[in-house]
Amino acid sequence: MTGCVPSVMITLTVRKLSKKYGKQIVFRDLTFSTSAGVVGIAGQNGSGKSTLLLCLAGLLQPTAGTIGWSRYNNDWNGDKLNHELGFAAPYLELYEGLSCMENLKFLIDLNRKPPAVEDIAGYLELFEADSYLEKNYGELSTGQRQRVKLAASTLQNPSILCLDEPGSNLDRKGKQLILKMVDECRERGTMVLIASNQKEELSLCDEIINLDETGKPEPVS
Repeated sequence: MTGCVPSVMITLTVRKLSKKYGKQIVFRDLTFSTSAGVVGIAGQNGSGKSTLLLCLAGLLQPTAGTIGWSRYNNDWNGDKLNHELGFAAPYLELYEGLSCMENLKFLIDLNRKPPAVEDIAGYLELFEADSYLEKNYGELSTGQRQRVKLAASTLQNPSILCLDEPGSNLDRKGKQLILKMVDECRERGTMVLIASNQKEELSLCDEIINLDETGKPEPVS
């Protein structure tokens, strides 16, 4: 990383976090705290990157330990976290029978938070996906779907953005749009968590949680 990054007054604190499925331990006793702007979750396939990200986002219950989000010393958990967090991943899908416009409108209505419906095209345009606006989501290619899902994750202007393998199924141009999106998030003070084993994506991060090692933040030189 080069240059200075603005301070993000969002703090993530994890204490003795463990997750297992039956007798299979995914990770154990992870403890770290970070207020970095862009945080990477690194590790080999099967190391638990996606599982950790889902736990941090409140979408999966850990087996043990605690996860705390705060901003300016005010706790951000439960409903508050739900309204302030965006998530995109290859395994999370939108409704195939709805158009892209209908899918994103549904998300706006569900969360009851700006932007207005008329701004949807603009969000898709950021990912060069505005031409899909009236197409059924189920008719799109995997790369096109990924662009729409990325647009959906930023739709509510989240304060925390979780991205699991964001470059999956994207061409070179699509991956460049991710770099631009992360830079824009950093500028406006959004904390971004990226689960990935891709060097290009991890190079964007200010700190890295390496699940192959200690699970503690590792500064990026």
